[in-house]
Amino acid sequence: MNFTKKAVAGLATATAAVLLAASPVHAEPSDVTTGYVVVDADSGETKAKDNEHHKFRSASLVKLLIAIDYLEKLDGAEIPAEDRALLEPMLRSSNDDAASVFWVRGGQQEIIERMVSKIGLTDTAPPPAEQPGVWGYTAVSAADVAKVYQYILDDAEPEVREFMLTNLHAHTKCAGDGFDQSFGIPSAVDEPGAVKQGWSGFGEGPEPGEECEDSSNPALTASVLASPEVQEARRIAPAEAPGTRAAGDIDLKRRAMHTSGTVGDDDKIIVLLTLQPEDTSWEQASKTTTTLTKLLDRTTD
Repeated sequence: MNFTKKAVAGLATATAAVLLAASPVHAEPSDVTTGYVVVDADSGETKAKDNEHHKFRSASLVKLLIAIDYLEKLDGAEIPAEDRALLEPMLRSSNDDAASVFWVRGGQQEIIERMVSKIGLTDTAPPPAEQPGVWGYTAVSAADVAKVYQYILDDAEPEVREFMLTNLHAHTKCAGDGFDQSFGIPSAVDEPGAVKQGWSGFGEGPEPGEECEDSSNPALTASVLASPEVQEARRIAPAEAPGTRAAGDIDLKRRAMHTSGTVGDDDKIIVLLTLQPEDTSWEQASKTTTTLTKLLDRTTD
């Protein structure tokens, strides 16, 4: 939805003041576009939704699909140590190089085609044909991302469910690119659960700090990330392509910031996708996303 005087459809109009306070200093609330879904994970009941089928570029949310596709192809076999050393930071701290490796190995758009068919996604689509390697330009909707979480919780094989939830619960404050990924669910709710964040258009982040422990075997992760396979995958499959203005029916101009995951004992799913003005700072985008997530959480308790 495009914000005007109402913060979130169905919420009290008093929240407009909160939105105005959280909106970018150089933009009206109408410059922020959102799509959201809140689901009771136990019953499957949708507690709140709006613009839930609007297509956004996925940014790092597509890593959920990349990981599920990889794990299911193992068919219960043990994850090789070198692959685990990439999968863990991909899910915990959103490591882009790890995603590029599995994207190339999995056949790029074929990953999306398999997941769309298996999970029953209706709005998700591969990146544009002219940019098949740019996995962050996969199209997703809030409704489809919520379906992915429901699939993990209810339908995935036990070993897939356990690996995904264990690592998503271990989400780190700092991301692999140095950005603070604690916006949205991690900062907005009392008991964040399995969380996956996404962002695009903010440029390069700061150097990751030593406090960003995102792997059970950091030495092996560092070794694998320095391998020729990773270097080649980074070339073939970058997270985004700077300067691109459009890709089919998704907006690549505004800055994207998405928060998704579970709350408490994985009994509530929140998905909030946002597009914010091009000049929005990381700090302001984070503030807006966190404020909106708080509203969604509190009004659906």
